[in-house]
Order: sequence, then structure tokens, then C-alpha cells
Amino acid sequence: MRTYLVPIDFSQASINAAEFAAELSKQTNVEHIVLLNAYYVSTIETMLPNPDMVQLMEEEVEAEAADRIKKLEHLQHKLKKHVREGVKISVHLNRSHLLRAVVENVSAKNADLVIMGSKGNTSKTDVEIGGHVVRVSKASPVPVIVVPPHYSFEPITKVVVACDFNKVKETVPLESLKRLLDKKKFELLVVNIDKDSKHLSGDAERRAEETALHGMLKPYHPTYSYVNNPDIINGILEFAGKNNAQMVIALPHKYSFFQSLLHDSVSQQLAASSAVPVLLLKE
Repeated sequence: MRTYLVPIDFSQASINAAEFAAELSKQTNVEHIVLLNAYYVSTIETMLPNPDMVQLMEEEVEAEAADRIKKLEHLQHKLKKHVREGVKISVHLNRSHLLRAVVENVSAKNADLVIMGSKGNTSKTDVEIGGHVVRVSKASPVPVIVVPPHYSFEPITKVVVACDFNKVKETVPLESLKRLLDKKKFELLVVNIDKDSKHLSGDAERRAEETALHGMLKPYHPTYSYVNNPDIINGILEFAGKNNAQMVIALPHKYSFFQSLLHDSVSQQLAASSAVPVLLLKE
């Protein structure tokens, strides 16, 4: 992955995500980190007063834009001390909503990965958990890493791959997963939440599907585990914690952990409880 796109709203959570991106550069082949701020002001806001009878003047808008760029540049300077040598850091102010800003700049900057905090990163000043993660994760054409707000970076040595073993041949985005795993030196732990203990029944079809996954991941020498927990998210995060993993990769599937994350209440739970970054892999 050559380019990371990091949305910044100057909240501590978004700055923490940027610091995570900088440290991650030491373990990857990234060449460019783009710090993106979304600043949207509608035409109406500059033409008519709001309910409090306050009207934005064009000069105020431009002054705010300049101030945001200055803050981005300050963060840029700070991060240069932490990235791998040779990694470029650039800043960009996008005069649109966060969602459009991310999608446009994934394309314009040829970004391979979006890294964002699990709080903040709205185009306004609120810091509610989860809503922006859901919207960006749905719309982003590239994988998204969600970084907990107080996460302190650790070198990645263990990664949990959370997936649904059902129909694994058809649903695992193997090429995307290979791009993430190739040339990386870490232990791979594959976990499936199997609340009905189907893996103990000796079902031939299930064993065959599991074997397909084994074949896909064989070059990475993973270990496989089942977790009997009716709560998918808590089950996977508890597993990651017990195994001292530094990241969870969620594979897409119709009934998967990934799809569950795209419901607001679940993403809020993830943002509030996850102790490690979660990478939402796209098909």
C-alpha cells in the first residue's frame, strides 16, 4: 500500500489516528501520507443569518480555511519526526462534507487505505462515536482502519482475521487480503464466532469450506480458532485481547462481523470498546 489518507478534524482521536499512520509506515511500504480536512460551508450560510442571527462573512470563511491549513501543516511537521525515512506527508483542505472529501481524495490521491479515528471527524464540531465510521466505511472504495481514540501504537506482531467460514470461497477478497499480508512478518490468528458449535458436528461441507480458507491462507501459516460467543463483536475483541493482538482484520461477508459494523449501534459499540485498531477490508 503506497498512500494512506487520514481524515483530520483536529480532535485528539483524529490526531491519534495520524500518529498511528506515521508509526505504521515503519512496518509497511507506504510512500505518502495525506492529511485531509473537510471544511464545508454552504452558500446559504454566507448569504443568510442562522437562527441566532449570525451570518458568516466570506472573509471569516477564508480565515477559517487558512487557520485549518496552518493546523494541518503543524501536524505535518510533528509527524515528520515519526515516519519512516523517505515517506512524504502532505496536507489537503477539501471544501466539502467528510464523506465526499474522502471518496474524492481516495481517487485523486490514489489512496490505498483510509486511517481514521473512531470519534470526531465530522465536518462540524461534535465528537459522537461511530456515525462517521459507518458512512465512510460504506462509501470508501478502499479498506478503512478504525483507530480507538486512546490507542498507543505497538509494533504489529499479531493480527486477528475475523471471518465467517460459510461460503468462504466466494466471499473472501483474497487479493485484497494478500496485498495486506504479503511481506509482513506477523503471526496470523483466524477466528470464527461459532455460537452453535457447528465445527464439532463433523459436517463435511463445513469442513470443505474451512479447508478452502486453509488453502488461501496457507502461505501465511495461520492458526485457527472458534469462539463460542453469541455476541460476535465482543467475542472477537475478547479473543484479540486475550491473544495480545495489535490489529483485527474483518473480512466482508453477507452475515459477517464486517457487515455488523455497518449498523450504527454496533459501530458505536466497537468504537467504545475496541482496544486495538480494526481494519475493515473491502471486497
